[in-house]
Amino acid sequence: MTETTRSGFVTFVGRPNVGKSTLTNALVGEKVAITSDKPQTTRRAIRGILNRPGGQLVIVDTPGIHRPRTLLGERLNDLVEQVLGDVDVIGFCVPATEKVGPGDRRIAESLDGYPRARKVAIVTKTDAAERAQITDRLLEVDGLREDWDAVIPLSASTGRQLDVLSDELLQLMPPGPALYPEGVVTDEAIEDRVAEIIRECSLEGVRDELPHSIAVVVQEIAEREDSDLTDVYADIVVERDSQKAIIIGRKGARLRDVGAAARGQIEALIGARVYLSLHVKVAKEWQRDPKQLGRLGF
Repeated sequence: MTETTRSGFVTFVGRPNVGKSTLTNALVGEKVAITSDKPQTTRRAIRGILNRPGGQLVIVDTPGIHRPRTLLGERLNDLVEQVLGDVDVIGFCVPATEKVGPGDRRIAESLDGYPRARKVAIVTKTDAAERAQITDRLLEVDGLREDWDAVIPLSASTGRQLDVLSDELLQLMPPGPALYPEGVVTDEAIEDRVAEIIRECSLEGVRDELPHSIAVVVQEIAEREDSDLTDVYADIVVERDSQKAIIIGRKGARLRDVGAAARGQIEALIGARVYLSLHVKVAKEWQRDPKQLGRLGF
């Protein structure tokens, strides 16, 4: 990376479920942030690293900005505020498939609070939209602010225009050397990445408020001395006994499905065969309890 001329931090903002995590993964070229059709899936500031010929982008994936209903929601919004105050560029995301609404306008206006950061508007999910929809979104988004450095339509799923976005972001970064060694794609600890994989698999197919009530804690990752297996012990934490029953499923069928899906991804991540032991625990109303939030890492 001796030829690096620019480096810095970018984060993507927008309403929940506009494709921020999918965009992060597509730019990095590897899955560093979990994705789901459930809103507010992301709960931490996850850094993905993209190396380009002209420099290095550090992409900070954050929770979606929303009106909080719990103490967890308040802390996630506080996390977003902190990240926005630190990054060099903010990418404001709007899906091409949905008209710009009051939530989008509120978030766009809130960017006034971060005068140091350059701002780019991104119209996502163009692969799922008609050409007329994309044109309408571009016009709507362009009119939200007068200080966009660029307005870019793209599809993270197909890769269309991703190079255009990364080149534009890099040009907006300050001059400087790489912030991470070449070959590093994230600074996430392996335990955190494993916990997120399990949570993503646990989210599949659940309904209503249950996604917000699920947390995962990895208790141990250890290689067996007499085997090529790696043991992973983790707890899936929910808020009520009724939720525990949903996660486990009839005769444990759903929990086995979660374990099978997660184990495959964990094996790919760590490059070894895995024995995965999952236990479901109840922590009453943990989203609203400061002590429980602290134990769960929020």
